[in-house]
Amino acid sequence: MPSTARRRRRDAPPPRTGGSEMETLRGFLDYLRDSIAAKVDNAPDPQARAAAVPSGTNLLGLLNHVTFVERATFLGERVTDWKATFHASAEDGVAEVVARYRETVERANEVLDGCTDLGAPLPRQRPGRSAPSVRWALTHLIEETGRHAGHADILRELIDGSTGR
Repeated sequence: MPSTARRRRRDAPPPRTGGSEMETLRGFLDYLRDSIAAKVDNAPDPQARAAAVPSGTNLLGLLNHVTFVERATFLGERVTDWKATFHASAEDGVAEVVARYRETVERANEVLDGCTDLGAPLPRQRPGRSAPSVRWALTHLIEETGRHAGHADILRELIDGSTGR
């Protein structure tokens, strides 16, 4: 049981989006992005890095991993060791990992702002590998971010009792 008093954030309801498929997908992705970043933001640094479950999963590593997923999917960056992305470097604290994630989301959104056709491939260059469709990329990031936001909910509550979206 966490030693600090429980903090409950107000739950944010699902987003009200425009009626188009693009607006709906981007609205839900941004909702989940905000949720996972909020779970990590201001977490106590040593506990955010510590493994809270037998698999070794930790709060800071989850956000670091999702940052790499965003970069690989929307920015075309190559990741050679996905398992390593689940651990932030020793020099990076909570503030640095959250800032890097938010900067990556901003860059990814700049790419998405130029996409009008969900069926078209993402406009990224990656030699030897075709780009997925915008629809596939958005759907993949929704499921990936949602999955890890759920993990982050549990890990943050274990750290200091914080709950809510």
